[in-house]
Amino acid sequence: MKIAELCSYAEKVLSGGEITPEEGERLITLPDTDTPLLLALADKIRQHFCGDAVSCCAILNSRSGSCPEDCRFCAQSSHYQTNIQSYPLLDKAAILDAAKKAKEKGASRFSIVTSGRSVREGAEFAEILRAISSIRDAGLQACCSLGLITASQARELKRAGVSHYHANIETAPSYFSHICSTHGIDDKIRLIRAVQDAGVSVCSGGILGLGESPRQRVEVAFTLKRLGIRSIPLNILTPIQGTPLAHAPQLPPLEILRAFAVFRFILPQALIRTAGGREVNLRSLQPFALTGGLNGLMIGGYLTTKGNDQSADMEMLRDLGRKPACPANDGQP
Repeated sequence: MKIAELCSYAEKVLSGGEITPEEGERLITLPDTDTPLLLALADKIRQHFCGDAVSCCAILNSRSGSCPEDCRFCAQSSHYQTNIQSYPLLDKAAILDAAKKAKEKGASRFSIVTSGRSVREGAEFAEILRAISSIRDAGLQACCSLGLITASQARELKRAGVSHYHANIETAPSYFSHICSTHGIDDKIRLIRAVQDAGVSVCSGGILGLGESPRQRVEVAFTLKRLGIRSIPLNILTPIQGTPLAHAPQLPPLEILRAFAVFRFILPQALIRTAGGREVNLRSLQPFALTGGLNGLMIGGYLTTKGNDQSADMEMLRDLGRKPACPANDGQP
């Protein structure tokens, strides 16, 4: 692709226009030699629409394992033998302790994540609502990811002050049936609509490296755009022994970074964060995610895998001349 053509796509977005799916496919399949320019242009879009603050969030696996769903990438599915630790819902005190530690390390958002299809009404859901209030009292944005909740539960979360509800679409609608059979993409979309109808912002993204094509990665971005999602975590598969994707081929770092950049072209005003799998898959190129269009970072550990030491991530931000967003200014998008 000629430099002028590549720059014209960026200029179109910077002036308030939109690229098409076909243009997104051209960008995501650029050769490695053109990728540095693509990243630079994506970062100009990020600077223009989002500024320099980096939203840092942390999550806690608040209920682990024994999930009846059969997502082919997931260590917590009861369909696979992965030898992870399983435990019931943690109490409010344990969740709050983890939230306070995350805040000390630079997090402005903290999310309660539970394994399983949903959470039960009654004592379990009430404990989560109490934990949400405590997280907010500690000066953090409180988020949660509780599976396929009901509309009434979404309204209760809104009343409790949840900042965002996390519900990944995981992959392209055209590929979803290849990664899960116990629920479908329509279930995910109904959940997202129900949460939005309750007045709660939705955080939704996906996982790269599940076997999808570059075209389907573009499809993910345009699906999120149509759903009005403004907070997007982008994970990269970390193969887990015992799961069907244990031997999935690892994506090259530049291929991952191209996908990140194209998400910025398609969703110029979104909060797009690099999340699970960045350490294993990007390795020494992790900073290029933040100089290639992204403005968010998941810090600390993930659900069943470890992350960077949080001090190393804060050092990376300092070296890049970027600062973590403070909780009071991290309510967008």
